[in-house]
Amino acid sequence: MTIAKRSLRVDRPEKTLRELALESLRDAILDSHFKPGVRLVERDLCTQLGVSRTIVREVLRHLESEGLVATVGTRGPVVAETTADQALQIYEIRGALEGMAAKLCAQKQDDQIGEDLQAALERIKAGYQKKKMDRVLAETTEFYRILFAGAEREVAWGIVSSLTARINRLRSMTIKTTGRDVEGPRQMQHIVDAIRSGDGEGAYRAAQDHITLASSIARQLLAETTGA
Repeated sequence: MTIAKRSLRVDRPEKTLRELALESLRDAILDSHFKPGVRLVERDLCTQLGVSRTIVREVLRHLESEGLVATVGTRGPVVAETTADQALQIYEIRGALEGMAAKLCAQKQDDQIGEDLQAALERIKAGYQKKKMDRVLAETTEFYRILFAGAEREVAWGIVSSLTARINRLRSMTIKTTGRDVEGPRQMQHIVDAIRSGDGEGAYRAAQDHITLASSIARQLLAETTGA
């Protein structure tokens, strides 16, 4: 009789406590639970997140690298503020890189790219319909990951990824504005349609149109918030 060997392997949890705390605090900032300029007190965060001060400090450092947290003099860490000018610069970078990626995808005339983008867009629409804005944000990020992967522009995607947290903060504002649940996906559909038809210039223009409107909405909202 063969006796099966007992496995002593301990499976690693899908996410560590640090990763869970990071996601929770990042989401709280993106959802405006912690508003721009608000001081982030380590002691209070330990209680709210249910983690050690060591983990809280690691999370704050990570969020500072993402541009969501800033250290201001003796006040310590606070939720970083995004100015209208900074938003303009972020959208300028996005416009240049996403327009390029869309054009390259169209020129490749690869049906799979179009199918993958369409599938991601349908998930974005479903997120809007169910009013699950976290899903809208996640699937929108995936849409653009597919776009840059299809264009084979890993360096450009790395640049956009480094701005993802700040982009999502702006995006979390714009996607909630009246009519954006219709207009946003409609504009993204134009990008997909142009790519599928092999229209490079059309894809570039569609990407630019989408960014231009998003930029205008975000900067208006920021101006209203700051009273500028």
